[in-house]
Amino acid sequence: MTVSQRTFEDMGVHLSDVTFCVLDLETTGGSPADCGITEIGALRFRGGEPDGTFQTLVNPGAPIPPFITVMTGITQAMVIEAPPVEEAIPAFLEFLGDAVIVGHNVRFDISFLNAAAERLGYGRLPNRSSDTLTLARRLCRNEIRNLKLGTLAAHFRSPTTPTHRAFDDAAATAHVFWALLERAGTIGVTHLDDLLALKTARGAPSYKKIGLTDALPRRPGVYLFKDRTGSVIYVGKAKNLRSRVRSYFYGDERRTIHTMLRELEAIDHRVCANELEAEITEVRLISAHVPRHNRRSKPPKSQHWVKLTSEKFPRLSLARVQKEDGGTYLGPFRSRKASELVMNAIWDAVPIRRCRGAAGKRQARCAFDQLGVSVCPCAGDVDEATYATIVERVRRGIDEDPALLLDPLVDKVTAHAREQRYEEAGWVRDRHRALARAIDRRRSWRVLQEAGMLWAESSSGDGALIERGRLAAAWGGGEQPPLLAPADLEDPAPQTPPTVAVAEEAHLVWRWLETNETRIIDCSAPLSLPVHPVPSLERLDAA
Repeated sequence: MTVSQRTFEDMGVHLSDVTFCVLDLETTGGSPADCGITEIGALRFRGGEPDGTFQTLVNPGAPIPPFITVMTGITQAMVIEAPPVEEAIPAFLEFLGDAVIVGHNVRFDISFLNAAAERLGYGRLPNRSSDTLTLARRLCRNEIRNLKLGTLAAHFRSPTTPTHRAFDDAAATAHVFWALLERAGTIGVTHLDDLLALKTARGAPSYKKIGLTDALPRRPGVYLFKDRTGSVIYVGKAKNLRSRVRSYFYGDERRTIHTMLRELEAIDHRVCANELEAEITEVRLISAHVPRHNRRSKPPKSQHWVKLTSEKFPRLSLARVQKEDGGTYLGPFRSRKASELVMNAIWDAVPIRRCRGAAGKRQARCAFDQLGVSVCPCAGDVDEATYATIVERVRRGIDEDPALLLDPLVDKVTAHAREQRYEEAGWVRDRHRALARAIDRRRSWRVLQEAGMLWAESSSGDGALIERGRLAAAWGGGEQPPLLAPADLEDPAPQTPPTVAVAEEAHLVWRWLETNETRIIDCSAPLSLPVHPVPSLERLDAA
């Protein structure tokens, strides 16, 4: 017999539709390693209504200690003719099915069930569980002297008094559970994922703000946290808006989350047709609002490009602006450090000049030329034709065949590793990855620019209309796509995205096209992929 694990999406079901199995076990001791089960009692509820009961004594196959007999009233004579665990457990698992297990200190009961199920070849129980002990600690700890089952049953006026017999204790636990669920509903716990997360919920004062999430739907989208002035302080995306936002109140101990929740006064949201639209909407909103708590993904204060200049003897330089000046650009990058990493990678791969002086103006070769790491015309001893072959290699490596730039880096890593210069090998490896990523993003951007208007659908039925690398429309599975309009391709496509935000959006679109078994339905211009792909890091990792 097998029981399938409920998925995260399944946990979004309303509590009124969840099947619960409230159980209790009596055992010969406290450890499943050397103790056995003597009794199982359980009540199953579907839609809040009784759906069956299970009750049986179990022969533990070992003597019952006297103190257990005194506590439970179960004697050795009572279990002699009871079914052994090999018969009781299969019957109980069939009764349990895929129900959510409920118990008081339920980990104890589940540990014995898991131990028995594993010995019999069933494996550990995949069922989710809810503990009335933990719920009571969260919901009514200040009202009662302790959290024992008997105390809770009396507090909530259970018609069944716990007696240390499995079925009576399970019945009392069920009454306590329904009373606790009623209380939980007053703070917004209405679905299974809410209930399962409640055990880690924060205390006052931030947890009181969880009511701000009541209007959030269980759909993909973007959420915006606002402070008391109405300013957006954080933007995030989610497959399930309600579950994701409520998770902030469930035990996240990061200091930044504490601060953000303390400032939080309102929550806005945007429902999206699919995950791609949610990801791109997040990028656009972060770029528009620059929220102070989006520290990693907010737009940089300045942008940087690596530029191959168009002068007589071209060189690499860093630029803050992309111009139509005949140069070849890579970027944009979020920081100067990131752009320098790419520039150093090209310098490691090709001996292009590194000094800035005019050709032929120096009496001696520059230091880089003397070290043999660059071919420099500064002393006037390099002709244009010889130097042009180096420049052409850089241009072709960026636009046509990335291996021309990346393979020399792989060779350097291999050589450094062979000589046990591992730190230097690590530096070159990082440069290889940065350059490969920059070239790949530049190439994908140009493909999207030249394709114009693109209509694509994933294997799940989600679709998108993409115009020159930017999302124009999106729809979910089963919805009808909009009409495909021809794109105006008269303006020349820019070499690279104009901003970091646009670059990130184009990257998200390209990643979606590559990783979701996406089919290209139509496009307004030819979709031409590069002949030579960007080499993977397999050779580099092997080194």
